[in-house]
Amino acid sequence: MNKYISLAFFIIVVVSVGLLIGYSTAPGAWYHSLEKPPFNPPNWLFAPAWTLIYVLIAIAGWRVMMIEGLSGWSGRVWFVQMALNYAWSPVFFGLQMPFAALAMIVLLLFSIIAFLLLARDDKARWCFVPYAAWVAFATVLNGWIAFAN
Repeated sequence: MNKYISLAFFIIVVVSVGLLIGYSTAPGAWYHSLEKPPFNPPNWLFAPAWTLIYVLIAIAGWRVMMIEGLSGWSGRVWFVQMALNYAWSPVFFGLQMPFAALAMIVLLLFSIIAFLLLARDDKARWCFVPYAAWVAFATVLNGWIAFAN
């Protein structure tokens, strides 16, 4: 039973912090004025996509912590990618610095790939596959916006 409580805790914390950061740095007039690529998804898609991704990130982190604890490399990389993930929106939307955000999202993508390579749990790795794909796409979007504006 304790493992399900810790899973719930992981999900609640990861999703809550992600949503709090997302809502506190919601795209405003500055973002809406930017030139965006023709493949830019509609704004309504981002909140549900990130919510699902945050649930998967939490499950992956929980699985790694259950198997390796905090001492394993994949657990450390999980925390690094979370810090980069949470920092991206304030840099891009809050500080309105798309080039700094681009550098950050590239580091985030590398940390996600590192997690995929380091995690010993297949289910944790599979939870990160959609995340890696979404962040790779977001990196392209961020780069396009940075260089077009």
